[in-house]
Amino acid sequence: MKYVFFDIECACVYKYTAKICAFGYTVTDEFYNVLEKEDILINPKGKFHLTDRKGRDGIVLPYEYGEFSSRPLFPAVYPKIKKLLEDPEVLVLGHATMNDVNYLNLETKRYKLPSFRFCFYDTQFFYMNTENDFTRQCGLGAMAEQLGVQFVPHRAADDAYATMRVCEALCKREGTDVRGLCEKYKMRCGKVSAYRISAPDSEGQKLFYRKREEEHRKRAAARETFFNFVNKNNYRKKKSGANLGKRFCFSKEIENDVPYSVELAGAVFASGGKYTSRPQECDVYVAAEEGGKRYLNAVEHGAQFVPLEEFEHGMERISEGV
Repeated sequence: MKYVFFDIECACVYKYTAKICAFGYTVTDEFYNVLEKEDILINPKGKFHLTDRKGRDGIVLPYEYGEFSSRPLFPAVYPKIKKLLEDPEVLVLGHATMNDVNYLNLETKRYKLPSFRFCFYDTQFFYMNTENDFTRQCGLGAMAEQLGVQFVPHRAADDAYATMRVCEALCKREGTDVRGLCEKYKMRCGKVSAYRISAPDSEGQKLFYRKREEEHRKRAAARETFFNFVNKNNYRKKKSGANLGKRFCFSKEIENDVPYSVELAGAVFASGGKYTSRPQECDVYVAAEEGGKRYLNAVEHGAQFVPLEEFEHGMERISEGV
């Protein structure tokens, strides 16, 4: 059994276009001895427009861009890449592999070539499972630094090589190989066939999504309880009170803490005030501390900020008639 680690760089990436300019790969045996390493440069047949994941300019590839115009187009290297990735005797791996597989998909469609068909694994997904942290996607550079792997970022062959070393380090840390790692964390490979891509998954990830969905459901139910209370009391006409006519707004953290938020809102209504969930419409904004978009929205529209502790004491004094 051999491993094929690959990485792709693109001249530009849009929703339905990914013009590949470099396909880098590293082939190893099961003990991570390098058997082959190559950077296949490709004429992207288009201009370079390089952005980061947020769409901002700034990424610079470690190549001479003028060199690509003399390189072959993707259809010329397609047979070699297809043979490499579809070899039944290899396991295919990458970092954030779904992105690269999607780039291959878009290029095959662009040139009307047959779809790739292979299974693939993802070292980023390996790391998320070993850390039991599915809340963020760790970049190759950050993982490499943590695991003591050095490389030149954005050179496709070097990225592929670094991915291999990261995989080796993860497996060494876990005391197993790729297949053992998948068995240990009940991970399944991703697949591409007939231009359809399915992502890798795992039992840990499914459990995370179930817990997150349940937390969302509970928060939604709590907020519904809070706003039902607010709507019921906002329309009751107030004739007196220390806060008569004032509109209050709480931070999201306070709103979501039911029944505590109901108790605080009740104190507002009892003192003649009203409640709004729109910080730009309130007179008084209450939060544990300054900061955040809601806070800025409130104070920029002229609201008075009142720390939660001070607000609680104020409501107590009002209720006691002080």
